[in-house]
Amino acid sequence: MSKINIVLHEPEIPQNTGNIARTCAATGASLHLIEPLGFEIDDRKLKRAGLDYWHNLDITYYKNLDDFFEKNPNADFYCYTTKAPRKYTEISYPESVFLFFGKETAGLPESFLEKNLERCVRLPMREGLRSLNLSNSVAIAVYEVLRQRDFDGLLEYGKFGGAVQI
Repeated sequence: MSKINIVLHEPEIPQNTGNIARTCAATGASLHLIEPLGFEIDDRKLKRAGLDYWHNLDITYYKNLDDFFEKNPNADFYCYTTKAPRKYTEISYPESVFLFFGKETAGLPESFLEKNLERCVRLPMREGLRSLNLSNSVAIAVYEVLRQRDFDGLLEYGKFGGAVQI
């Protein structure tokens, strides 16, 4: 079964996580949150950013990276990091994929990235800039996987607003 999984390692900003939750709900992706979180899950900023999509969201929580891999031992994953040698478009994403993103201030742990260098990808950007916003990065990654699958299962809206299943 085709499945996109977004994994946030220790997210810090509730609005980013709320926006990512909304992207997951809209695309059918599952959201995986690895603690500690930089906010309470009932934070009103988190709920506001996710709007009224929370009931459409498949979300799982983990104590740490070890807990994640114990519960998902065969996870086929890619790490999004500014330190990667390959672009995110150079990957042919598997049917069931986990896309990892790190916390806003530090990214994914260096030791985790070093251990999984062949699974690291980056979003190209201008020299001298640190990174894109986390929720924007997740949206770009999710839509690249969906593009490779020809947006299977999503609705496409025509010029005059008529929804068409693609």
